[in-house]
Parts: sequence; structure tokens; C-alpha cells
Amino acid sequence: MKRITLSIIALLISVSCFAQEEIAFPFQGGKDAMIKFFKDSLVVSQDIIQKKAVGVVMFKFTADVKGNIKKTIIYYADDALLAIPVIEAIKKSNHKWVIPNHEKAHDYIMPFYIRYNLPETPDADLQKAAYDNYRNKRPIFPNNQIPLDMATLLPAITINYDVAP
Repeated sequence: MKRITLSIIALLISVSCFAQEEIAFPFQGGKDAMIKFFKDSLVVSQDIIQKKAVGVVMFKFTADVKGNIKKTIIYYADDALLAIPVIEAIKKSNHKWVIPNHEKAHDYIMPFYIRYNLPETPDADLQKAAYDNYRNKRPIFPNNQIPLDMATLLPAITINYDVAP
């Protein structure tokens, strides 16, 4: 009797346990296509280049069934100046998102790292500009809780730009 009871319990537990659902990468073409798309689409403004701005921008956005971006939330940005080109690049990604089956919309979290390529030789002006940028940053960060819900964290996109000598 004990064996039958244990067998039934084990069977019920195994039936109720499901493996995590495998979903396709949420960008048409996969991870490499997404990284290439954002590296090509994100245009670093002259203002960023002049100020030698570097930093992180973290976004949460929602895609619907048709792949449209419905809402965008800035979780964190080292500087408001860095968030502007990222917003424009995310807008260009309309109709490229694939959400999991049986969902009407899905949330994604995407970090962007923006930095400049270091020149071959040390440059005192570049060091001064980098220090001034760091000292004058105006970060954007939440002052209240932000629910994550069922968001998917996407791979980070690193954007490098060249500084004028």
C-alpha cells in the first residue's frame, strides 16, 4: 500500500512539474542581428562626442503581438544626453520584435553601454574632458520602485565611438 501511495505521489509531482519553456530569441534574425541592428541604428550625436560622454543606459520596453514598441521606461541612465540616441534606436526597431506565444505583449530590459575608443597616445585634453563629463553628469534614476513583472533581460549592446583628436 505504501508503494502504491508513493508511486501515485511521485507520478502527480512529475506530471505537475514542467520544464521551462524554450522561446526563440525575441528579435527577428536572432542575437547577432539585434546587436548589429542597434550598432548600426544608434547614432552618437555631436554633443556626446564633444562632451566625451560615456555611460550606461538601461531601458525597459514593451512589444506587442505585431512587434511594435508600446511603451519605454528609462530604468537608469548615467546622463540624459546618452538616453536620447538610445530612444531613437529603439523606435527604429518597430516590427522587429517577436513575443512568446500566448502573450499579447512582453516586456524587455536592455542595457546599452556607450563609450569612446581610447586614442593610441595619451591626451591631456581628453583626460580633462572625461573628468569634466564625469563631474557634470546628471543621471536619470528611479526614485520609486519599478515592478519588473515578467520581463526578459536582453544582451547588452556596447557602442564605441571615436573622439576627435
